[in-house]
Amino acid sequence: MGKFPLADQVLTSMVICRKCKARNKAGIEKCRKCGSAYLRPKRKDKRVKK
Repeated sequence: MGKFPLADQVLTSMVICRKCKARNKAGIEKCRKCGSAYLRPKRKDKRVKK
């Protein structure tokens, strides 16, 4: 993804709210913005680059 492994680790440890698309810290149970519990982990870049 990026140039720095530490930055990639922080960015990919986030969770994304499926309702309002807000970024949240890893390990939380509710969205900080809308309060929804419908969260997913941030997508790791597994797509093949051409």
